Amino acid sequence: MTAPTLTEVSTATSDWLGLEGARVLVAGAGGIGAESVAAYAAAGARVVVVDRDRSRLDALVSTDPDGRARVQGIAADLTEAGSGARVVAEAIAKLGGLDVLLHSVGINDRRPVLELTEADWERVLKVNLFTAFGVAQAAGRHMVEQGHGHIVMISSVSGLLAHQKHAPYAASKGGMNQMLRVMAAEWASSGVTVNAVGPGYIETNLTAAYLEKPGIREDLVRLVPAGRLGVPSEVVGPILFLSSDHAAFVTGQVLYIDGGRTLV
Repeated sequence: MTAPTLTEVSTATSDWLGLEGARVLVAGAGGIGAESVAAYAAAGARVVVVDRDRSRLDALVSTDPDGRARVQGIAADLTEAGSGARVVAEAIAKLGGLDVLLHSVGINDRRPVLELTEADWERVLKVNLFTAFGVAQAAGRHMVEQGHGHIVMISSVSGLLAHQKHAPYAASKGGMNQMLRVMAAEWASSGVTVNAVGPGYIETNLTAAYLEKPGIREDLVRLVPAGRLGVPSEVVGPILFLSSDHAAFVTGQVLYIDGGRTLV
């Protein structure tokens, strides 16, 4: 059985998820973030996507046949202090409100602990965890006031497993998991859900170079009970679900999408 394509996922979910007209902010225009932007738009949502890479944004911006903006871009560096609040405010101005936030910003540094400097450590945590706090706090403040909203973050199986050569990345994802649980507990009574998806080994344009290294793909596949790597559409579907009111009673959870990797 082959994995569903992004188009198949979007078509199958758009009718029942109720995301038509939803106002969505996506932080991160690469990899799964870009795939999610397309899926949100296909489901009828209006999307603002933020990234510091202008070319990525230009590739995603689109309009409806009537000329109305379907996907709009904001160029910003979310590692800068105060940028999360500024971007959320700009997105709200563009969309007329905010119903969903997806945080999909992340980098890795695959080196042993003894080879890392303090600057290396700080760089990964700032990109992965600091940016998540900034946009989620600002989005949460707005959503709590309006009485509803869904926040979804891209975590990782590395937040649970002790992968070698992943120390700062694992720390950032483990920190994200606990941060979102606290946010979920504090905001649940206001109708705001905060969850994450924790992908395993997924084939994206961001992982392509690493997977091409001799033996890497084979080594990773051996660790997955499903016997293969995942594809972005298999992450996007759960993201759309957690962004919808079908998941209104789901909060503080990390949904692992890993073909069974965390079982062994």
